[in-house]
Amino acid sequence: MSAEAGASDLVKVVALLGAAVVAVPIFRRLGLGSVLGYLAAGLVIGPFGLGWFSDPQSILHVAELGVVMFLFVIGLEMRPSHLWSLRRQIFGLGALQIGLCTLALTGVGLAFGYPLPVSFIGAMGFVLTSTAVVMQLLSERGDVALPQGQKVVSILLFEDLLIVPLLVLVAFMSPQVVQPEEGSRWMAIGIGVASLAGLIAAGIWLLNPLFRILAAAKAREVMTAAALLVVLGAALLMQLGGLSMAMGAFLAGVLLSESTFRHQIEADIEPFRGILLGLFFLGVGMALDLGVVGRNWPLIVSAVLAMMLVKALCIYAVARFTRSPHAEALDRAVLMAQGGEFAFVLFAAAAGAGIIDATVNANLTAIVVLSMALTPLFVLLFRRFSPVAKQSMEGIEEAKGLTGSVLIIGFGRFGQVMSQSLLARDVDVTIIDTDIEMIRSAEEFGFKIYYGDGTRLDVLRACGAQTAQAIAICVDNRGAANRMVELVKHEFPQAQVLVRSYDREHSLALISAGVDFQIRETFESAVEFGKAALVSVGVSEEDAETIAGEIRRRDAERFELEMAGGSVMAGAAMIYGKRPAKPTPTPLTKPKREARALNEEAAEIIGEEEEEE
Repeated sequence: MSAEAGASDLVKVVALLGAAVVAVPIFRRLGLGSVLGYLAAGLVIGPFGLGWFSDPQSILHVAELGVVMFLFVIGLEMRPSHLWSLRRQIFGLGALQIGLCTLALTGVGLAFGYPLPVSFIGAMGFVLTSTAVVMQLLSERGDVALPQGQKVVSILLFEDLLIVPLLVLVAFMSPQVVQPEEGSRWMAIGIGVASLAGLIAAGIWLLNPLFRILAAAKAREVMTAAALLVVLGAALLMQLGGLSMAMGAFLAGVLLSESTFRHQIEADIEPFRGILLGLFFLGVGMALDLGVVGRNWPLIVSAVLAMMLVKALCIYAVARFTRSPHAEALDRAVLMAQGGEFAFVLFAAAAGAGIIDATVNANLTAIVVLSMALTPLFVLLFRRFSPVAKQSMEGIEEAKGLTGSVLIIGFGRFGQVMSQSLLARDVDVTIIDTDIEMIRSAEEFGFKIYYGDGTRLDVLRACGAQTAQAIAICVDNRGAANRMVELVKHEFPQAQVLVRSYDREHSLALISAGVDFQIRETFESAVEFGKAALVSVGVSEEDAETIAGEIRRRDAERFELEMAGGSVMAGAAMIYGKRPAKPTPTPLTKPKREARALNEEAAEIIGEEEEEE
């Protein structure tokens, strides 16, 4: 009997994997995206399709771990300093969007004839955007690290925080009398706060020492087990405290974001995250009750369209009010115009509290699931037919399985000029960039540029960074350059690292990070420009060259003095996000005096040369 049960369970696992393997490539080939493929596969094999599965909620419960791991990986990219810099977007932009959407969607519920408590619960369930759907779509587009992507992530984080007070609010709205043995609501809040404090304390004082000990053991499988333990342990602690599992995993990721082991942890978690997130979308597809939709299709279809439209309009209005461009506001409105997975938790709590009945719960659940299923399709249609959002990848080859002696990241004006020396000597060069129009333009002149984001470790590996002799970072974004330097120095120590610097402060940061060569993007051109200006007013070529050489020498000396004066520690803070030790006044004041003296001496030399002329 047990053998038959085991075989039955194995058949279900095979059916899930088979449905994903068949559906996802087909949908991606059709340009519909992997999320829609998972949802369609779940609908086909679920209880309302072929009937291979009868309990989609149990699959959803397990598959929520995919969302949990997704938030953990996002947390690894969010250093506390970066998260603090997003505080206005998280609590300002997030609160503004959620407040406006709640009012408008509650009005939609009232317009459909539902009483105020039911309308409010339905509105809040729809306000909580699907983290899984949005983050997957952002990830596929490579927009997570971009400014517009960071705004969306900030709003999603605020919504994850909101589920806790919403559940408390549901308990206060309940018409049912609370029994004394159920305990105080304030005690539940206290337990939640204590769980949060415990997780932060463990992250600060336990996680880094734990991974340091495990790394010394040199057992890769133990590191993987430890990474899973951290994610699941943080999620469990938050769940026991009545909080969001995803928020617990996100906090654990943030606490490990400055660890030297974070890249290894991310690589260990990635396969589990992808499989479980796919399983989550399969579960959502199974949960779409076609029977409920069939019996109440006029109400459900009209409610889905009305709520998605109203939410999109509110998101667009907030985006434009906060001075986002028209194209970005439209894209965000279409991307976030759906309900999310936390709505299922909220509706279940409201049903248990007696605020909504079983029929309303089924209808609201169907509305949210249908909105999640429609979002990838609407995003696809919007990006295909909207002139402001359309950016075809046709003819653009992504970086994959490449090799080369030199990897050049960024092919703007700086990268184009520096690459000419290498190409003149037939050096085997790999070039990547994220500007699609620039890639197309470069191909017209015979350059082969691949599409790839140099801030992603998987892309760097796909470009052959592990075998490259040199990696030239030529991007014009200081933050992106710092991120690339950190990845390359940690993961590819065999390569010489050459970096385009933004200014003197950035150059000091790069030197402190251990790059092999850096140059300020405007320094040499400005020196040459100044030399030409001298010649134009009658100074001889020889004297102009002498003065230019003197300026270079003085700049190098000032550079060394600033490094000796503690600027290296400040530079390390720029790239690695660590707080530099406070330098003593003595080594700071002396270099400043010497630098001032050098400047005065240089001015005197130039003045003497003018007198001799």
